[in-house]
Amino acid sequence: MRIQVVVNGVRHDIEVKPNLLLVHLLRDYLGLRSVRIGCDTSNCGACTVLLDGRPVKSCTLFAFMAHGRSVTTLEGLNDDAAEAIRRSFVEETAAQCGYCTSGMIISIYHLLKSKRKPTEEDVRHTLVGNLCRCTGYVSIIRAALKAARYVSA
Repeated sequence: MRIQVVVNGVRHDIEVKPNLLLVHLLRDYLGLRSVRIGCDTSNCGACTVLLDGRPVKSCTLFAFMAHGRSVTTLEGLNDDAAEAIRRSFVEETAAQCGYCTSGMIISIYHLLKSKRKPTEEDVRHTLVGNLCRCTGYVSIIRAALKAARYVSA
């Protein structure tokens, strides 16, 4: 089946099989490696992307479900909020192995775009669907709150 999807601002007209998952469209067809395959059950959040501006787990959506819609991956985040999050992750040592980082950043980005001054509870609630097996979340939460201060300054 043929779908049309805008990914990171670029329109794509692509022939896909009906059972192709969005995560595989993004990684295998479009070469966007920030979208990670972790669990295929929507538990880990490594595959989180923005679909029409809202975070979704791309491992549980078929590619055809993105037809006529807009998808944003980590590669497509290039504004002040995205830069603040990246900078804060480095400053707070919020990434260790890095596997979960893109999904975490996407989720935090959505939070910062929807809430100007999030609380620690807001950050914790946002990250419920993102698993990290390395950091213990403390540094990730600090990074998210620091990024919010950078963005609102």
